Amino acid sequence: MAPAPRQAARRVAAVSRALAVMDALAAGGELGTNELARRTGVNASTVSRLLATLAAGGYVDQSASGRYRLGIRLVQLGNAVVDRLDLRELARPELEALVGAVGETATLSVAGGYEAVTVDFVRSPSSVQGVAQLGRPSVAHATATGKVLLAYAGVGMPPGTLRRYTSRTIADPRALAREIERVRARGWADAVGEREDDLAGIAAPVRGSRRELAAILGVQGPTARLDVKGRAAALEPLLRAAAALSARLGYVEPAPS
Repeated sequence: MAPAPRQAARRVAAVSRALAVMDALAAGGELGTNELARRTGVNASTVSRLLATLAAGGYVDQSASGRYRLGIRLVQLGNAVVDRLDLRELARPELEALVGAVGETATLSVAGGYEAVTVDFVRSPSSVQGVAQLGRPSVAHATATGKVLLAYAGVGMPPGTLRRYTSRTIADPRALAREIERVRARGWADAVGEREDDLAGIAAPVRGSRRELAAILGVQGPTARLDVKGRAAALEPLLRAAAALSARLGYVEPAPS
């Protein structure tokens, strides 16, 4: 017997109104009943009943002033969702899109002390390419991915003497500190011939729901192709991919002050 056709989904009006109230609180911070009614288009008496129900479940809190704000229960639910997310699964479409847009190898890395460790990558279709390896650490002071780690992971500067891999490696701690400040100021990093003479790369941070550094997306390839023009062309797709992955991990861009 053929399965019965599924009925069209029907919305529950009360749930839709409750969601509208929570969306308004998310956008407006602490709000009173009348202000919520105005913003949602729901009458004040209904808003009052919705708030009482949501408060009983911990989804909203009432402050001493009588105004309402989102409750801690939403944080708990959000954390439960984030804990189940598979970073590599979420990032894979962005890595593939990056390679399609840029034509160079795209990498996904996570923090590991003073090094960023590659956990996934998609190779460039070119016969000459930047070779990525799973589990390979990116040297903090000599790679774009490593510089993003130093700028956003809160680990401080690498201890001890900075090894010079090529003539372009930043081996002076003071120069490295200035470079990391530059990375923070512009929101991405680059490295040209600093780890290997013929390798260049750019990288950007991926932020999590708590605004922490959740991962690092990078693009790497031969310096002949990732020259000034090549890196400039790759930057927009990289930042777009990092923003998309951050959003999937629950990151919300802070409102301008």
